[in-house]
Amino acid sequence: MKPSIFIIIMLTVISGTMIVMTASHWLMVWIGFEMNLLAIIPILMKKYNPRATEAATKYFLTQATASMLLMMGIIINLLHSEQWTVSKDLNPMASIVMTTALAMKLGLAPFHFWVPEVTQGISMSSGLILLTWQKIAPLSILYQISPTINPNLLLTMATMSVMIGGWGGLNQTQLRKIMAYSSIAHMGWMAAIMMYSPTMMILNLTIYIIMTLTTFMLFMYNSTTTTSSLSQTWNKTPLITSFILVLMMSLGGLPPLSGFIPKWMIIQELTKNEMIMMPTLLAMTALLNLYFYMRLTYTTALTMFPSNNCMKMKWRFERTKKTILLPPLIVMSTMLLPLTPMLSILD
Repeated sequence: MKPSIFIIIMLTVISGTMIVMTASHWLMVWIGFEMNLLAIIPILMKKYNPRATEAATKYFLTQATASMLLMMGIIINLLHSEQWTVSKDLNPMASIVMTTALAMKLGLAPFHFWVPEVTQGISMSSGLILLTWQKIAPLSILYQISPTINPNLLLTMATMSVMIGGWGGLNQTQLRKIMAYSSIAHMGWMAAIMMYSPTMMILNLTIYIIMTLTTFMLFMYNSTTTTSSLSQTWNKTPLITSFILVLMMSLGGLPPLSGFIPKWMIIQELTKNEMIMMPTLLAMTALLNLYFYMRLTYTTALTMFPSNNCMKMKWRFERTKKTILLPPLIVMSTMLLPLTPMLSILD
């Protein structure tokens, strides 16, 4: 893809999301989603092959169905309230339809089946955009309609997402699928807190995007897509290998790393609202995620894969990939815990 074309397409994706976030009219929200969807398809098919075509088709069909449901919810709301304003309270039926549509766009369970398949079929850089930027627009609408969302529906989807995000990733060897199931689980945590503290959801989203961005950039730097290829990084880039170890533990939510902040604050907020079973269940299923992150850690940094030469350090060419953003991203992905008191004030 020519750089000029790529820049135009990326600008369309960004402007689509921005329109969704800033619009006060439901029709403009829908148009923003459509702009974003039609522009992201060529990015998913950047490396043109049958798998990318299949992934882009699956993504398009799912998102088009979600857009149709969203428009149906908007029309139901229009028939009942005779207005298009986003800030007005929704009709209960319209709220259920819209929540379902946005859950499909986000990949919340039980509408999660497309996420691992699409992520696996596309390149690492496209997968990074899919699992970070593409989550912002639907979550911004959920944030705006959070007072009128059906709590039982959202909490059920949240619980299912965290459980499926844990169970699904256990048997995977492909890094993109592991990151996709990780995304489903993180979306579940965000959906769980949406009803009680939407600001906390934004904090969780920010930390999730930082950690996912760092993880994908480290994988792209090493040109690894499977756990077996990741196990050979120790004699190429030992320092990067140790960063992957710390980052995986942060993604799993272990203290004293950044990934612990959202889990700690969400569990605290749910407990304040006299919910005991929900945070207990979330904390228990988070252990499943921690297991497959620790398995990646073990493969990467704690085993010495047989080297095909006699030297401990592998002879290699000079790296040509730029790592300008990696140091600050690694710091933010691992060392934000001391900022928790300041972040808790935001709530």
